[in-house]
Amino acid sequence: MSSHARKPNAHAIGLAAEQRPVVVKLGGSVVRSPELEPWLDALASAPCPVVVVPGGGALAQEVRACQQRLGFGDRAAHRMALLAMDQLAWAVSGLRPGFEVGDTEQALRLSLAQGRVAVWAPYTLVANRRDIPESWTVTSDSLALWLAARLSAARCYLIKSILRKEVQAGAEQLAAEQLARDGVVDTAFPAMLREAGLPAILLGRGDQAAFAASLEGHGSCGATIA
Repeated sequence: MSSHARKPNAHAIGLAAEQRPVVVKLGGSVVRSPELEPWLDALASAPCPVVVVPGGGALAQEVRACQQRLGFGDRAAHRMALLAMDQLAWAVSGLRPGFEVGDTEQALRLSLAQGRVAVWAPYTLVANRRDIPESWTVTSDSLALWLAARLSAARCYLIKSILRKEVQAGAEQLAAEQLARDGVVDTAFPAMLREAGLPAILLGRGDQAAFAASLEGHGSCGATIA
């Protein structure tokens, strides 16, 4: 277990009450990768309030495969993919003390107020909404932005199992539309980004140290998505 795990204390609770949170989409493939530990270390030691949005990972891919084999509709697949994210939320929260699953805005805000890292299980908030398409056009990428807007987050980070230098020649600013065409983000992401009206930042393999420093207020990290 990491020695950097966050423990609730009066100072952390004070910070959580004063600061806008950041939302961090942690790709499902990252959860299964050797790079997971340093990402968790960075999240656990962050001095700012953090909400983690786990992707569905291999569980969501299994939903896609089952849909192709069995032929059920997108509505069922959408809900099953949300449940996959819920399961990954519980997995991630079990890897560090001070990480706590929340399925509503109130629960997430309470975790932040107590100085914890909030981990979002989206099914309760998302499953019955009419304003979110029940299709594969919306994945955890867009849902992270949607949640960030609802929480008035300062910014939204997307952590993926990629080398950023392989994406648009390592540019420091990336076009959301091109990322969607390349399959780096989902197709709803560009419109969701415009609607959210907050900064989105793409991170990849090897960016953990810069990410941790940025959370502590020391410089920038990743590539801005515009």
